[in-house]
Amino acid sequence: MSFTESLGSYGVSILLIAFVLNLLKIIRTDSIIYGLLNFAGAAVACYASYLIPYFPFVILEGLWTILSLVAVVKTIIRLRKNAGQGLEQS
Repeated sequence: MSFTESLGSYGVSILLIAFVLNLLKIIRTDSIIYGLLNFAGAAVACYASYLIPYFPFVILEGLWTILSLVAVVKTIIRLRKNAGQGLEQS
C-alpha cells in the first residue's frame, strides 16, 4: 500500500470511527469530539485525495473539513456560553 493510500485509509477510518461511535450512542453529533473527529478525518482524506489527484473528492472532503470546523467553533462557543451562565448563577 502506498503512502497516499495509507493516508486516505487513515482519514476515512477516522470518519468511520466518528460515525460508528455516534450510531452506538457513545458520542453525540453536537459533541466536540465528534466535530474534531470529522474535521481531522476529512482533512486527512482531503489531503490524500489532493495527492492522488482526484479533485471530486478534494472538493467533497474539503467542504466536509470546512463545515466540520464551523461545527467545532459553534460547539466551543456554545460550551463557553453555557459555562459562563453557570458562573453567573453562583
